[in-house]
Amino acid sequence: MKNSLRMNIVTNLILFLVVVAVGAVCFFPLGVSTAGKLSDRVYYGGDRESSYVSLMFNVYGGDDYLPSILDTLDKYEVKATFFFGGCWADDHGGTVKEIADRGHEIANHGYFHKDQDKLSFEANKAEIETCGALLKTLTGRDILLFAPPSGAYSEKTVDAADVLGYKVIMWSKDTIDWRDKDENLIYKRATENVKSGDLILMHPTECTAKALDAVLQRYKDLELKQVPVSVNIGTQQI
Repeated sequence: MKNSLRMNIVTNLILFLVVVAVGAVCFFPLGVSTAGKLSDRVYYGGDRESSYVSLMFNVYGGDDYLPSILDTLDKYEVKATFFFGGCWADDHGGTVKEIADRGHEIANHGYFHKDQDKLSFEANKAEIETCGALLKTLTGRDILLFAPPSGAYSEKTVDAADVLGYKVIMWSKDTIDWRDKDENLIYKRATENVKSGDLILMHPTECTAKALDAVLQRYKDLELKQVPVSVNIGTQQI
């Protein structure tokens, strides 16, 4: 009788654990994160207690202006973060490798510049994963940051990035240089009320290349240090 009672207890315990496991899958299905609010899982800035700022260049073109941008960054002995579109990087592998070899941070901007807020979890994952695999092949580096094209993301986007080990990066200041081709306006947007922890969005345009020297000089005058995004958000050390 004791053996029978013991068997019943064990059987009931196993059934209880099965029910708990099934319930967990029902409430928290695969591919859906439970790690806090969506806004808490996306970076719109870095360390506000630091003296850091970060220029981030989203690249789906502008290869004519990248050499000037790189030379200006070298002049100030600083490193930036370049978020590459995969379809562009596939055609400009030598440029991507050169930017990596010059010590800049290489990051993911999706493969085809899709509005990822409109994609399924699996489609989001494919966009990020394909681009990341290409960039790793070109540079030999693990790619850890992802910036959604057009700043368009949903919970599925962030979940897909989480599964792949990426931090999702937005911005705190946008120069809108792709639209407004005015170096003075770009300078103003990159420097006005700039503060520690800012992530400043740029693109490799002609006017951005012209404004960059003055932007970096302004940061220097304000004793702000230009660093890669991963340093600013605290996932990497200088």
